[in-house]
Amino acid sequence: MHRRDERASHPCGGGRREKGGPLEPADHALGRSRGGFGTKISLVTDGNATPLVALLMAGQAGESTAFEETLTAVRVPESVTGPRQVAGDRGYSVERIRRWLVAHQIEPVIPYRKDQQQRLGDAEPPFDRAAYRRRNVIERCVGWLKECRRTGTRYGKLATSYLAMLTLAIIDRCFRFLHLPDTA
Repeated sequence: MHRRDERASHPCGGGRREKGGPLEPADHALGRSRGGFGTKISLVTDGNATPLVALLMAGQAGESTAFEETLTAVRVPESVTGPRQVAGDRGYSVERIRRWLVAHQIEPVIPYRKDQQQRLGDAEPPFDRAAYRRRNVIERCVGWLKECRRTGTRYGKLATSYLAMLTLAIIDRCFRFLHLPDTA
C-alpha cells in the first residue's frame, strides 16, 4: 500500500504560503556587518525632517546601492516641483549618483572623497557648504526613529513587518507635524 503525505499542500489544492508574502526579500533585509546582523534604512526626508520614503536593505549592503531606487520612490504631487538639491555624505560620492542627479536637474550637494579630491585637483566643482550643513535634518529624523523602541531595534524576522512598524512611526511623526489632537 502506498501512502501519500497530504500535509505538504493546502487541503484545497493551493501550495504553502510564504511568510511575508511576495514583497518579502529573500534575505529578509538582514545581513552581516561589523556589529552582527543588521538592517540598513535608506531614508529620504524633506527640509523639515518629514520622512518621505523608507526602504530596507541588508546590513552589509553599501548605502549608495539603493540611491536611485529610494529617490524614485518619492512621490511628489504635480503641483509641487521636485527637489532642487539632494545632500548626502561622502558615502554617496559616486560618479553614477552625480550623473543621475544632473540628468534629473537636481544639484548634488555631496562632498568629494579624499581620493576624488586628489584626482580632480583644482578642477573640483564648487561645493555648497551651507546646503550641506542643513543635511542635519535627516540625522535628526533618524535619531527620532531610533527613539521609537520598535524601530530603533529590530525584533522580528520579516522585513515587511519591520517596514510596517517603520511606516507607522513615520505616520505618527507626520501627525505630530499636523498638530492633530491625540484621540487615544
